[in-house]
Amino acid sequence: MDPIFSPLLNEGVANPAGVPRFPAAEEGELLDAYSSAVVGAAGRVSPCVVNIEVTAREGPQPNGDRESRGGSGSGFVLTPDGFVITNSHVVHGASRLVVTLADGRKSSATLIGDDPDTDIGVIRIGADNLVPAALGDSDELLVGQLVVAIGSPYGFQRTVTAGVVSAVGRSLRAYSGRLMDNIIQTDAALNPGNSGGPLVNSRGEVVGVNTATILPAQGLCFAIAINTVKFVVNLLMRDGRVRRGYIGVGGQNVPLLRRVARFHNLAHENGILVVSIEANSPAERAGLREGDVVVGFDEKPVTSIDDLHRLLTLARIEEKTTVSILRGVEKMKIAIVPAESQIYARE
Repeated sequence: MDPIFSPLLNEGVANPAGVPRFPAAEEGELLDAYSSAVVGAAGRVSPCVVNIEVTAREGPQPNGDRESRGGSGSGFVLTPDGFVITNSHVVHGASRLVVTLADGRKSSATLIGDDPDTDIGVIRIGADNLVPAALGDSDELLVGQLVVAIGSPYGFQRTVTAGVVSAVGRSLRAYSGRLMDNIIQTDAALNPGNSGGPLVNSRGEVVGVNTATILPAQGLCFAIAINTVKFVVNLLMRDGRVRRGYIGVGGQNVPLLRRVARFHNLAHENGILVVSIEANSPAERAGLREGDVVVGFDEKPVTSIDDLHRLLTLARIEEKTTVSILRGVEKMKIAIVPAESQIYARE
């Protein structure tokens, strides 16, 4: 073994100049501190973690039956009266949900609501003596900070993995196609079945909801920041869904000529080319045309479709808003009234 990679080993290894050495007792204390942090965090949160077995209905079969497919995921208890947080992609379209609690009890669950755009879902179980998880503040996370992931990968319930916060403020594409912001990247190992489980700090506070990995890469795992989750969960518990604005355009990101951007005093050199407009949509009623380039919304710059998605928030529904466009060489402002998106409206 190359000694330069083993500064903590004292026996039978040379000590290169400049490499720190630790007494055996101090080495043990360092390992114990790390182990204690992981053990403590896992011990506080594990009683809150649940396994979710999902049955989803698919299309009708020739014999008249409807084929069912199964899956599983993780979640954690939010309130003593049975609300549980998980991922949208775990429970979306489920016809039957069965939750296994940390103490082995099983309970059927009802889908309260889910939001594919942030991959958050809320279900409710009918069980007593539930232990709710403590929620932390994801804005306080630091790169390099210890985090622990708990879930049921491949059905192995309450599996604990540990790692560090690799990055904060990442963006990740949701299953719906929208971009999710404020994503936590970690190297705490995740596998299928971990989805919906908690990512916790050393104090045992949930700082994220585990959502995705990038395969076949190793150590590239992602969680939805708990501050985003808090906002979405409140809306799901109140309305069963998250309302979002819609204007009815199909577009593509395009670069702007530098001289055009300078002439119109734009702070950016990108926009959205309108390639289609839905009939009887807010965009059509406002007078938008194919070939227009959207460069602003509500007096804020728009450089991409993702920018526009972020700005089409709940506050914009049924409110007159200004859209800045380039039509030919002319810059114009058009008043538009976004409607509520019906893509994920519950029946």
